[in-house]
Amino acid sequence: MDLIKIVFLSLGSILVLFILTKIMGNREISQLNMFDYIVGITIGSIAAEMATSLENNFWEPVVAMIVYGLVATGISYVTCKSIKFRRLVSGRGKILLDNGKLYRKNFIKAKLDINEFLMQARINGYFNIADIQTAILESNGKISFLPVSSKRPVNPEDLNLNPPCDNVVINVILDGVVLKENLEQTGKDIKWLEKELEKQNISNLKDIFLATYDNNQNLSVYVKWQKENKHDFFE
Repeated sequence: MDLIKIVFLSLGSILVLFILTKIMGNREISQLNMFDYIVGITIGSIAAEMATSLENNFWEPVVAMIVYGLVATGISYVTCKSIKFRRLVSGRGKILLDNGKLYRKNFIKAKLDINEFLMQARINGYFNIADIQTAILESNGKISFLPVSSKRPVNPEDLNLNPPCDNVVINVILDGVVLKENLEQTGKDIKWLEKELEKQNISNLKDIFLATYDNNQNLSVYVKWQKENKHDFFE
């Protein structure tokens, strides 16, 4: 009986969570501010406790989850209407770097160390912070980078060009397995794929980590390298 009760309680908590997520809106984790994140964790914790509770207190955690969900929805609505309240709840962006200057006090306020900042810069393609004009820590915890004008990528508009539209690159092999439906979408077949692999001196599909096909009819193949790269340039 206890197991059956847990099953029904779990289904009930899942249903309540589903309804609350629809009311609160679907957003990525990176889009949540700290308050929304904590509220989400709290609602999840209540749901987990509700699912495993064998006492007859089904409605108490349901009411608690609804209260948290409605409060979060109400705060989200008010923040859309009031800039001051939005800044109170979500906080403000902090300038970490601007025009070659690192602002240490803003690093301290953000509880961010320089190594983590450099890591985020590398993730965004900046291995030299001299290439960055401004770096801002946004209220959702992500860092936005503005490159210096001389390092900004050239746009076709800068060159008065009008390039054709790009299509999505299609994966045709993943971890040694041919994705037949994807291959059919390219208009090619297995025989064509085998010939292309022969041209690149690849005879065993198991050696392929990834193979993609683009709109220029190019097959790009990435083989599996079994050796570990132990070089660490950033410590």
